[in-house]
Amino acid sequence: MPTSSASTTDSARPAASGGVQSLERAFDLLERMADAGGEVGLSELSASSGLPLPTIHRLMRTLVACGYVRQQTNRRYALGPRLIRLGESASRLLGTWARPYLARLVEETGETANMALLDGDEVVYVAQVPSKHSMRMFTEVGRRVLPHCTGVGKALLAGFPPEEVRALLARTGMPAATDRTLTTPEDFLGALEDVRRRGYAVDDNEQEIGVRCLAVPVPDSPTAAAISISGPAGRVTDAATERIVPVLRQVAAELSEVLTASGAGPAA
Repeated sequence: MPTSSASTTDSARPAASGGVQSLERAFDLLERMADAGGEVGLSELSASSGLPLPTIHRLMRTLVACGYVRQQTNRRYALGPRLIRLGESASRLLGTWARPYLARLVEETGETANMALLDGDEVVYVAQVPSKHSMRMFTEVGRRVLPHCTGVGKALLAGFPPEEVRALLARTGMPAATDRTLTTPEDFLGALEDVRRRGYAVDDNEQEIGVRCLAVPVPDSPTAAAISISGPAGRVTDAATERIVPVLRQVAAELSEVLTASGAGPAA
């Protein structure tokens, strides 16, 4: 079948950023699918993206052929399994890039340093550098937790609209990990307001009794990310918090520069 001139122009025309427009549109559709929970219909994609249905259909057909999207029996489209390998590889690299910055956090604060991402409705830890203290916190890289009981979860969700936070909490529930865990949406939204006001999040014995965590978001990160320190409540005191938070903010700003740079990677 001959290709229409409109189709050829659409797929080959350079985008405003200097890239190829069809590639930008394809990745935008994948992002929109992820935001919608991983499965959508063409009409939903058209409504959210503003693209005409024929354009979306053509892009999705290509993504299906490449294995990045699959068409369900109900004619809706879902993110494909081939994306898993890309995501896992990117996550490992992200942890590698972050580790020198987390090591600096450990040197300057004395406590275990972590980096976490928001993946769907969960927080996943992608990097950690442990404290040198004999009594220290340890979280396995790759561990997934619900965001309502963690400092990184609060830091990650503080920038989200309240209605999106409520929807997430409705999907996950708010089980209590300790008697200090926030278990109502109103309490959690109040905590997020505190995060926005102070500029950092606190997990005060909410995930594990005896443990305090301080966290800040990584500004302008391509995907929602946060870094934190965690340690015994007896060491991570209010006085220690005043000293640690400026260090967290500085390291988050430097890590942001690495993640947002073109061809991001650690400086030599």
